[in-house]
Amino acid sequence: MPELSASHRLRVGRYAEQNRIYLLTANTLKREPVFREFTLGRLVVHQFKQAQDQGFADSLAFVVMPDHFHWLVQLQKGSLGQLMCQAKSLSTRTINAVTGRTGSLWQQSFHDHAVRREEDLVKLARYVVANPLRAGLVEKLGDYPLWDAIWL
Repeated sequence: MPELSASHRLRVGRYAEQNRIYLLTANTLKREPVFREFTLGRLVVHQFKQAQDQGFADSLAFVVMPDHFHWLVQLQKGSLGQLMCQAKSLSTRTINAVTGRTGSLWQQSFHDHAVRREEDLVKLARYVVANPLRAGLVEKLGDYPLWDAIWL
């Protein structure tokens, strides 16, 4: 059997269930800190909101870090792959148009974690949005502009 790349191994056995809650993570290509610029990070946030408005997923919490994002969602329709493809491709197109960049913005695949029933969602959301604190980007969460959570 041929050896699979890391991005392909992530997809092996991936199953998406409607109404299930997932924690999704995607990294920028070569971990480039594209979203140090607040306005570019807001374009990714806009894609999260569009996915919700179009009924693909309910956005529960997110944080856009300089070189990646974490997005806690409840999947409503379609697959995780479709949801992430839409968010990543539309944000790439928009950001490239605004900045004059060309080519890919994101690494090929993404990481997903299906939240188990016994996991505390509020605790998980706090973990997600506290990323900038743990990374030393800010001293207070309120100082970081690219996060939100329905509970906080």
